[in-house]
Amino acid sequence: MLGSASAVPTKRRNHNGYLLRWDGHGLLFDPGEGTQRQMTRAGASATELNWLCLTHFHGDHCLGVPGIVQRIARDQVPHPVRAVFPGSGAEYWARLRHASLFRDTDVITEHPLTGDGVDLDTGDAPFTLTARRLSHPVDAYGYRLAEPDGRRMLPDELARFGVTGPLVRTLLDTGAVVAPSGRTVRLDEVSARRPGQVFAFVMDTRLCAGVTALAAGADMLVIESTFLNRDAALAAEYGHLTAGQAGRVASDGGVRHLVLTHFSERYPADEEHRFHDEAAAAFDGEITVVHDLDRIPLPKRRDK
Repeated sequence: MLGSASAVPTKRRNHNGYLLRWDGHGLLFDPGEGTQRQMTRAGASATELNWLCLTHFHGDHCLGVPGIVQRIARDQVPHPVRAVFPGSGAEYWARLRHASLFRDTDVITEHPLTGDGVDLDTGDAPFTLTARRLSHPVDAYGYRLAEPDGRRMLPDELARFGVTGPLVRTLLDTGAVVAPSGRTVRLDEVSARRPGQVFAFVMDTRLCAGVTALAAGADMLVIESTFLNRDAALAAEYGHLTAGQAGRVASDGGVRHLVLTHFSERYPADEEHRFHDEAAAAFDGEITVVHDLDRIPLPKRRDK
C-alpha cells in the first residue's frame, strides 16, 4: 500500500498507489503524486514493474505517472511494461507520459481501454487480467486478476495406485500414466481441483454492474471507501462508495479479504475505526483498513 488518501494527500496518507506482486510479475495500480518516493520507502523498484494500470485520470490516481515513467527509463528496465488506461483519456496519458525532458526508452507499450469490458492480452503471464467499466463522473475502469485453476495431488490416492517419483510428473504433464500394476491412472483419479486465486481492484465508483462483476469470488478485494455511511449522499453525488457499501459488495460477492482504502481527508484519525465497523456490519470476513506502506498477503489458497 503505497498510498491511501483520496483527493489530496494528508500528513498520514499519501496519494493512491498500489503495487501487487504476483508470481514474479509487478502490477502498479493508480500511482498518485509521490508514488516514486513511496516505492523507495517500501523497498520496491521500477525493475519490478510489468504493468502500469490506471483506473481513471483524476490527479490522485495518476499524478505519479511522470515519475514512474522516468524512473523506468533511468533504471533501464529491460522488459516490456504495459500501460493500461481509459482510452478517452489518451490526451492526459500523453501529457503525463511526456511531462518533462528525459532520456526515454521504448519498453512502455500503451493499451487504451474502450467499451464496457476488456480482456487484456497477458502473454505468458500466469494470470488473466480483465478491466470493467465503473460509474464515475469521468471514464473509469476497475481490474480483476485471476489465475487459472490448478490440481492438488492427493497423496493417499497416489499411494493406492503406486504412482510415485517421476510417474507423478508424467501424470501432471500428460493427464494419465501407467502404474506399476499395469493399470492406467488418470489425473482426475488422484487429484482434486485447486481454485485459482483472484484479486480485484475497484477505485472511484458508485455501485454498478462492473463492481459486482469484478468482486465476484475474489480472494482479495481492494476497494475505495471514500465516505462513511452518514455521507452517502455525497458519495452518490461524486461517484464514490461508502464503507458500508464496500462491505455489502464484499458480502454479496463472496469475497474472502476486504481491503478498504481511498479515505476522504474530512475524517480525523479517531474516526478511522468507523470504516471497519460500517463495513463489518455487512461483511463478516476479514477486513483491513489500510495504512501507507502496509504489506497485505493474499489469503491462503482454498482447497476447493
